[in-house]
Amino acid sequence: MDVPSDIQPHDGRFVGGRHYFACRVYFEDTDFSGIVYHANYLRYMERARSDMLRVLDMDQNAAFGAGEGVYAVTDMTIKYVLPARLDDDLVVVSRVRKLRAASVIIEQTIMRGEDRIAAADVQAAFLTPSGRPRRQPEAWTKAFASVMDAE
Repeated sequence: MDVPSDIQPHDGRFVGGRHYFACRVYFEDTDFSGIVYHANYLRYMERARSDMLRVLDMDQNAAFGAGEGVYAVTDMTIKYVLPARLDDDLVVVSRVRKLRAASVIIEQTIMRGEDRIAAADVQAAFLTPSGRPRRQPEAWTKAFASVMDAE
């Protein structure tokens, strides 16, 4: 089977200081009533954060392979507002809210059109492969600061 050469993975993007990442609710994301299972909102947010890092040229895989470290969620506060349902088109909007030496706080909101579905504050710490906190790479800190300044 020939796959067209212009098919690309879905890409999120920044507009100003906000990263937008679209996703759709599939059957596997829902419970028997067609409503998204609560833990799957975390998956949507994780995918959006991973894409945000990719867009900012932060290669976690290379950093981990080089023994530098990776981000890990260390704290999260989430508010569920409305249920998402099978076949909904959602957009995860992410904004870097606070930058520290070894961590970042990212505000994430899941939207369905004009409706806010869920919102979270996520703290991700930069950890060595052994799990100890360490300063984020300087280039990564600058990348986060650049989108904070674009707000």
